[in-house]
Amino acid sequence: MNEPVTPIQSNSRKELRQLVSNQLALLLEQGNLQGAKSLLIPVQPVDIAEAIEGLPKSMQVIAFRLLVKEEAIAVYEHLDSTVQQSLIEQFKQQEVRDIVEEMSPDDRARLFDELPAKVVRRLLEQLSPEERQTTALLLGYEEYTAGRIMTPEYISLKQSFTVAQTLERIRTLATASEIVYYLYVTDAFRHLVGIVSLRELVLSSPEVTLGEIMAKEIVSVNTNDDQEEVARVIQRYDLLAVPVVDKEQRLVGVVTVDDVIDILQQEATEDIYALGGVQSDGDNYFQTSLITVARKRVMWLLILLLTNTVTGTIIKSQVGLLEQMAILTAFIPLLTGTGGNVGAQSSTVVIRGLNTEEIMDLGAGQVILRELMAGALLGVALGLLATVWAYGLQGNWLVSISVGVSLVAIAILASVAGSALPFVFRSFGLDPALMSAPFITTAVDVIGVLIYFSIARMILGL
Repeated sequence: MNEPVTPIQSNSRKELRQLVSNQLALLLEQGNLQGAKSLLIPVQPVDIAEAIEGLPKSMQVIAFRLLVKEEAIAVYEHLDSTVQQSLIEQFKQQEVRDIVEEMSPDDRARLFDELPAKVVRRLLEQLSPEERQTTALLLGYEEYTAGRIMTPEYISLKQSFTVAQTLERIRTLATASEIVYYLYVTDAFRHLVGIVSLRELVLSSPEVTLGEIMAKEIVSVNTNDDQEEVARVIQRYDLLAVPVVDKEQRLVGVVTVDDVIDILQQEATEDIYALGGVQSDGDNYFQTSLITVARKRVMWLLILLLTNTVTGTIIKSQVGLLEQMAILTAFIPLLTGTGGNVGAQSSTVVIRGLNTEEIMDLGAGQVILRELMAGALLGVALGLLATVWAYGLQGNWLVSISVGVSLVAIAILASVAGSALPFVFRSFGLDPALMSAPFITTAVDVIGVLIYFSIARMILGL
């Protein structure tokens, strides 16, 4: 059993990666190619990829060419798509063919998604007929589906095979297959009828057939299933891989756990960006141009800017009230800021719960009611403190009570809005993460100011 990585071990590995990156850059600057090659020999492919990504563009291709062919392919699959594309543009035609041909089909399909169509056509022409057919199969499915991320490299067997025959077949096919820890049993029409784990195979007698030891309760996904759903299936059932079947239940591929980790990271990044009001199309944010960065962020900011003008209009409409009691303006930031924060908290926990399906059993009504009660408790606690603080600031109990009561009402409103709107977005088929914290904050600002002035008029009798 592998020992868990402690923070100290993790930090040491991070320092080691940084050291390798710095040493590699220094050796390449000095023109010491043999030293650079020796430096990379004991380093893992994923760490080499990170070191190459940190190099200047002119040095990346030099460092990559220091690797032997087998290691170069593994490193290339770990590189960021922008670096992959940059290297392809600098490779010779034979180098491109060798690398792309040997990549796993799912990683190759992911690379082709990022490349211009003209480059993809050229690369497809250079592949062998078998690899070209495999890649075309994956590219034929919609993006972000199980069909697009699966690998067609798996070991398929018949029920009549004995354990001895199966082990011999594994020895023959293992190098051509991405996974061997699960073996898939199919009938004459390629329908998936059972699964055998490598552990079960090793523990069984040589003369036993697969039909006797295979598991018939199969967990599988369809080619058109969303990649997030595929990730949830692997996570829920603690699988290392999940088979992918078509509409006729024919086995067409397998999605492995390493692909799922990439998906979860990608989806989490997109949700975080959306929660912050930033558009995301899957690109590395810190490797895109400033023009693209501004374009991704400006849309939400323009919407929020226009929405905030409503707040100014409401304040302008209350000039008569403010002329009689100008001190009321001092508490507007307190109320709107607190309401926005409460709403953002509610929307964040609900959106995360929807994405992880933790709250699906509760239902929308129960979730919203729970957040309403939480908002009421928060509002009462904060409202009492705000009332005392407001009185200490200006010495008028009626104004202080107006502030406290408004804070209770705004906290309840913010909690309900923050928990309900993600469900509304989801019902329309939209990503709940679009109901981002900036949007909730701005909406609560507008309504909160209106509530505050209405309560102040009523309590103060103005």
